[in-house]
Amino acid sequence: MATENERDELQLPKVYDPKTVEDKWYKFWLEKLYFAAQIEPGKKQYCITIPPPNVTGSLHIGHALCYSIQDVLTRWKRMQGYETLCLPGTDHAGIATQNKVEQQLAEVGLTRHDIGREEFLKRVWAWKEHYGGTILNQFKRMGYSFDWERERFTMDEQYSDAVIESFVRLFNKGYIYRGARVINWCPRCHTAISDIEVEYEAIDGKLYYIDYPLEDGTGNIRVATTRPETMLGDTGVAVNPEDDRYLGLVGKNAILPIVGRKLPIFDDSYVDPEFGTGAVKTTPAHDPNDFEMGLRHNLDSVIVIGPDGKMTEEAGKYAGMDRYEARAKLVEELRDKGYLTRVDDYALSVATCRRCETVIEPLLSEQWFCRMKELAQPAIDVVKSGKIKFIPERYTKLYLDWMENVRDWCISRQLWWGHRIPVWRCDDCGEYIAAKSAPEVCSKCGSKNLTQDPDVLDTWFSSALWPFATLGWPKKTPDLDYFYPTNVLVTARDIIYLWVARMIFTSLEFLKEIPFHDVYIYATVQNEEGRRMSKSLGTGVDPLDLIDQYGADALRFALLQQAGEGQDMRFSGGRVEVIRNFCNKIWNASRFVLMNLDHEEEHLPPGVPVVRNEHKWVENWYLGEDPDIRLSTFELRLEDRWILSRLNRLVTTVNKGFAAYDMDDACRALYEFIWSEYCDWYLELAKPRLRDTSDERKQVQYLLWHVLETTMRLLHPVMPFITEEIWQAIPHSGDSLMIRPFPVADSVWVNETAEKQMDEMMEITRAIRNLRTELGAQPGRPVNVLVTSPSDAVRERIQAISEGVKSLARVGEITFAESLPDSEKRNYVSSHFMDFDLHVPVAGLIDVEKELSKIEQELEALGKELSRTEGKLSNEQFIARAPAEVVEKERRIQQELQEKKAKLEERLAALSSVDSR
Repeated sequence: MATENERDELQLPKVYDPKTVEDKWYKFWLEKLYFAAQIEPGKKQYCITIPPPNVTGSLHIGHALCYSIQDVLTRWKRMQGYETLCLPGTDHAGIATQNKVEQQLAEVGLTRHDIGREEFLKRVWAWKEHYGGTILNQFKRMGYSFDWERERFTMDEQYSDAVIESFVRLFNKGYIYRGARVINWCPRCHTAISDIEVEYEAIDGKLYYIDYPLEDGTGNIRVATTRPETMLGDTGVAVNPEDDRYLGLVGKNAILPIVGRKLPIFDDSYVDPEFGTGAVKTTPAHDPNDFEMGLRHNLDSVIVIGPDGKMTEEAGKYAGMDRYEARAKLVEELRDKGYLTRVDDYALSVATCRRCETVIEPLLSEQWFCRMKELAQPAIDVVKSGKIKFIPERYTKLYLDWMENVRDWCISRQLWWGHRIPVWRCDDCGEYIAAKSAPEVCSKCGSKNLTQDPDVLDTWFSSALWPFATLGWPKKTPDLDYFYPTNVLVTARDIIYLWVARMIFTSLEFLKEIPFHDVYIYATVQNEEGRRMSKSLGTGVDPLDLIDQYGADALRFALLQQAGEGQDMRFSGGRVEVIRNFCNKIWNASRFVLMNLDHEEEHLPPGVPVVRNEHKWVENWYLGEDPDIRLSTFELRLEDRWILSRLNRLVTTVNKGFAAYDMDDACRALYEFIWSEYCDWYLELAKPRLRDTSDERKQVQYLLWHVLETTMRLLHPVMPFITEEIWQAIPHSGDSLMIRPFPVADSVWVNETAEKQMDEMMEITRAIRNLRTELGAQPGRPVNVLVTSPSDAVRERIQAISEGVKSLARVGEITFAESLPDSEKRNYVSSHFMDFDLHVPVAGLIDVEKELSKIEQELEALGKELSRTEGKLSNEQFIARAPAEVVEKERRIQQELQEKKAKLEERLAALSSVDSR
């Protein structure tokens, strides 16, 4: 027999405390090496290489959603018997990380140039070692089952080798070239920025109209520009060839005001005749479209704004000025000299650096580029053929539109932190040599005077290799052979171009394999008002605060419950509080079940032994046979057949939901089943049976345990901590829930007849409860019910479920009749169904006269309050002058009062017809 202390071990504490549970089980899983993937040939494998967060990052709500989805998939597949690898790591985040260290230097009055490249990189590595693991430790608090033994960093030694290898291969095949192009330049970060790293901000700008005199003295050609400071670098004036206004001017020259430079007037179909005057100044060094026109028309490129955002020597008297200061002074001079004829307000979309929000400067610069057209085609083909699928499917078009119009990729960055470009230039002959290690001599002329390019590679160049470089490429490793290609990429929609497309084309180029089968684009998390989550804007919520307050399981479920096909989800901490209450519901139900399971020998059927297993009593009664075999020996009641049917439907829904990335469908089904069907209905119907001393008690005990244990396995991928804690407390086999088999539906247990009968039982129960409330009957006092129907079959149908109704609705007696005489109707309150009616007698339940008086008093008080509110809302001055939120609040109050009044009047009418004798 179990001792008192041993019985206590079987009980769950009264209150669920995530803080005492989560750290305990995460350490347990790590110690057991459950997250560590093994290579087992012949066994099904499942692999995710997580999108590497920036090493500078800390957990935000978007991370919490993204990585929770990946953990659900990993835990689900692990329980399905797959060898699972969810590989974590971080990205070196070139600009972001360098900025952090430069900020530290600035605090002591230094720049990176003051200390030199070598010392600066030492400091960045030191910063990374000190701060870089923050987000990965936060991932552990979320319960993510990542294989920490395989953790990677995009600048670790093996990964860096892969980056250099890929560059050299692309260079040697002619895909990488050095060229002058107008690129996006950030004057704050002092580096090139790719097109897809630029964000656009709508501002109120100006459109300036400037007269450029014609060289022959016959007049002017008027141009319009939003950036007058760049006119100092003009080398031409362009018009559309179809614009008849300028037919006589094409081929002539204009004179650039202030500067005096001769500018050819030419025609080009790029020019929009509807913009401004239809004539545009052409500045090849400071506008990408002007640059292309300059190439077509052999124009010079004059750089008048430098990398620091200040005017260059080419800007003459404006040299050294900030670009915006120069604009103001130049406009003033143009106005004074009569060249500026008009200034209009003009809405602009200004390009800014996504990292520091500085306005981008289009700048002509020598950079390294990757030719994309040929590389892009195979990446287009695998998506068109369905080898790679985007979920939701609408993102397929977005991907293909970009890839089919892809431009060459600027891959060099003027930074020090990152993978230094493995190219050496011969100082004597100008030859460029790409190599994995420093060459000793120039391959062309034999010179030893070689200088390595000072730039580093775009961070996305290294990230593009993530799915296969993390598994060991360019070496042919066992991990790469077993786990590649990976199964799914879970990512955000804003990096489809930045990252997804590049992983696909690099994998096809280097491995002739797709990198993953599915690309799941998860929802963007917004606040409840539909604004993006941002700490700086005051619209964000801190996931760590929510974990401290409600637990990781509650946060995970609250996010996943909304993670559906819609790509914008509204979220607040209040949603996590709701799920914390759900956790408490699960906990209390589990305590109830556990306290009602027999743990001592005398309560077990004859011949069933009790065995000790890891200091817990484990009953062979629960674990000795396959559940299907054990259940087949029971005489199942209606509620038993129903709960088993609903459980098997739940198993199907959850498996389908996870398979289709419909996390919301799976979570909603779990919530509804546990909260309503299991806790609110089945547990209530089980209570009288648990008081039985016959085999009926053993049967319902087993069913309570079986449904709870199965449900914990279903819920585990979403809520790993609380499910492990509960599962360990109830009878179980095995060391951990996370390595138990995931439930599989068995259609044998699906019973539509039982479901229909239970639906009717629940509907009748709700109707009786409503009638009790309508009467104001005391909660614990039984009521009698009369069921009327002219059909014998209907009365027999209701009779068959009457015992359940009695238990659930606190009903004393249920009687049946063909009808209720009209003379008796006033003595009952009734609820009407399609083929029968329910009637509850009023006599003895309430004091009708007293209740009528109370309702009339409530209606009188409510009428006064409603008159006050309606008076305000009928006052035009109040509507006009009061803040909108105040008016809206009054309207809500009015609606609530009207609804309350209608319910009271309905109850008054019902009671007024009752004979209380």
